[in-house]
Amino acid sequence: MKIIDKYFSRQLVTVFVMLLMVLTGLAWMVQIMSMMKFLLNYGVAVGSFINLTMMMIPFIISIIIPFVEFITIMFVYNKMIGDNEVSVMAATGLSPRQIARPALTLAGIITAAHLVLSLFIVPETQSRFYDMQWNLRYGLAHLKLQESAFTELSSGLVVYVDKVSGHDLSKVMLADTRDEKSEMVIFAERGKLVSTPRGLSLVMTNGSLMASGDTTTIGTFDSFDMNLNVADKGGDSGFRVRRMPTGELLTNVFDIDTAKRYKSVLSELATRILSPFMNMVLAVLCLLMLLRTSLLRRRASFAPAMAVGLMATSMAAFMSATNMLTSMTDLGILGIILFVYLGALTFLLLKK
Repeated sequence: MKIIDKYFSRQLVTVFVMLLMVLTGLAWMVQIMSMMKFLLNYGVAVGSFINLTMMMIPFIISIIIPFVEFITIMFVYNKMIGDNEVSVMAATGLSPRQIARPALTLAGIITAAHLVLSLFIVPETQSRFYDMQWNLRYGLAHLKLQESAFTELSSGLVVYVDKVSGHDLSKVMLADTRDEKSEMVIFAERGKLVSTPRGLSLVMTNGSLMASGDTTTIGTFDSFDMNLNVADKGGDSGFRVRRMPTGELLTNVFDIDTAKRYKSVLSELATRILSPFMNMVLAVLCLLMLLRTSLLRRRASFAPAMAVGLMATSMAAFMSATNMLTSMTDLGILGIILFVYLGALTFLLLKK
């Protein structure tokens, strides 16, 4: 029996690793193509750009891993059924439970790894991804001011600098016409670019300003902190939820005051906690269709198609349910339904 387990396991692991690498690589290349604007629009170094896109790899793996596992089991077991290897094993007295054991063991290991990936690794890498993305787009990393030239930081915001030394500037002129009711022109002897939590700032010293609106104001200053406000303040709540640590999500779920954010947190919790167990669901579902149908009915040709159809239905139902959660009670009910479904499939697979 150990020889048979090793035989199955070697093929399952080989196909799984190769398929995971290929699909992850393809998804990563698609991600690279979709983010080419960072190279074209923001002058980001190639090395920084590659590091940024690599932060998406754990998230990509967390999405595709249940499908990779399902395809792996489908390919290996269907091939062995087609070659009559499974029929020979059954004729020697091996039960569907014994034949399915290597795949179930692999599914259990993948489920545990996916749970760790989903709960801890993905939130951490997503946090780094969005921090790096913001810095490359709006921070000091991408900003290159030319000496003795006008630089448009954003529409209506122009800076002229006589000399640039790193982030230190001399003889600065800044024109801010983004708000027609509060236009401003500032002259300063020195300035310094500073990245702050609220965005990019220009701290100027020894200068004068003229602000026009309902009235015109002219004055001088020793120090003036100008929030350049070049970042998009609209934001995306999905980004913030995805990057939050799991413990923080669980702690703050009852303190969220808006229905939209509350639903997004519930959906994210369901994805992190329950989606790894879909690996077990899909593995058992695939084995049930292939072994119970193809083995007992002698290679029924519709078994793979049935397995694929049930896989697509199960995943669609799960993803739809995660987006419809409105309370922690709903999350608990979804978890119960998922485990009852898994238990029923396992019972049908392992019964004699």
